[in-house]
Amino acid sequence: MTCMGLEAWYMNCSDEDQRKPHRLNPNRSVSLDELRKLGVFYWKLNADTYETDPELEKIRKEQGYSYMDIITIERDRLPNYEEKLKMFYEEHLHLDDEIRYILDGQAYFDVRDKEDRWIRIAMKKGDLITLPAGIYHRFTLDETNFTKAMRLFVGEPVWKAYNRPADDFDIRQKYVASLQGSLKAGDSLPTNTLKPPPSV
Repeated sequence: MTCMGLEAWYMNCSDEDQRKPHRLNPNRSVSLDELRKLGVFYWKLNADTYETDPELEKIRKEQGYSYMDIITIERDRLPNYEEKLKMFYEEHLHLDDEIRYILDGQAYFDVRDKEDRWIRIAMKKGDLITLPAGIYHRFTLDETNFTKAMRLFVGEPVWKAYNRPADDFDIRQKYVASLQGSLKAGDSLPTNTLKPPPSV
């Protein structure tokens, strides 16, 4: 489904280059509502004005994203480029939300759905996405081999990734419980106090 630039779909099981689209035939799109049910949230912003954008500033303030840096992923700019791409594409989870804002170029985030199927999310300039703590996911460039992204974080950044299997982590168990609607009274969701964006 295309919605103000965001497109997502279920992936095929091909062993082709990870940077290819890997769509099913026929294509099976995934809507923003379906992504939200997995805890994945999305905003469309104007990346040309990111340094002074009041909308980005408002999101950062509301969500508590106090830390920010910018990473450029392309062969001539990122040290250990090939090694990093392989690492990013390993299926993993984090103990905190992952927040990325594409300032230029394109890339893919792949996330697992409730049935453990891969969904590919195509990220383009101006797309900001949050992946909840505990979700299995991975990242890759597309065939353009370039993206520039802002990384946002609540407090001091923790870049530690835990490759699958990581089901014993409390944050993973809480995430799975939230998908199944089986959180016990007093349990908190694995994500931060995320306020979803308005419908786009």
